Amino acid sequence: MARVHEIAVVDYHKGNLLSVARSVAAVGGDVGITDDPDVIASAKAVILPGVGSFEDAMSYMRTSRQADAVVDAIRRGVPFLGICLGLQLLFARGSERNGDRCWAGEWVPGLGVLSGSVTRLEGGRLKVPHVGWDQVHLTDHGRVSPLFADVAEGANVYFTHSYALADDVDDAIVTTRSHYTRTFASSIWQDNVFGVQFHPEKSSSTGLSILSNFVSYVRG
Repeated sequence: MARVHEIAVVDYHKGNLLSVARSVAAVGGDVGITDDPDVIASAKAVILPGVGSFEDAMSYMRTSRQADAVVDAIRRGVPFLGICLGLQLLFARGSERNGDRCWAGEWVPGLGVLSGSVTRLEGGRLKVPHVGWDQVHLTDHGRVSPLFADVAEGANVYFTHSYALADDVDDAIVTTRSHYTRTFASSIWQDNVFGVQFHPEKSSSTGLSILSNFVSYVRG
């Protein structure tokens, strides 16, 4: 029987999971990649990374039973970290359908762990997708978040995304905000649930600090 790791990285066949797992291991995390919903549901901690379409990811997670496993783990109080698309999927709905935006009034249902929507960054003079280094600005909630312990205000982290959290997300759970075409919540925290729009595994020493803080939280 395969060894059960402390932290399960969910493989829903989207994104570079190895870079996330390697970065977590580099800061001392006992981490394994899995697509098995039973392993996810019983894990001590869960990381949901990924890039790609909101609709495609949700379709796979529902048919594979991963969606139920993730929600069950969160409800058990398991420490959870969503990265990029993994953050977006936590919310009630998204406007991305197979790489395109939905028609007016149409939404793709998310995991529904948190209320609020995910909508496209509308470009003007700025090119979408938003790719590269940008700043995260801590909210009062962010300053007491375990994930951002010893992370400086205005720290630079690496983004690559075309969609972001909308204004209907509860301000009380927002830990950082960033700006690119519009101001958006770039990270959240509610109880045992953390999420970041940026990629800590690509964010140099700041990203490693954030992942180290998550591992410490898991063990705390």
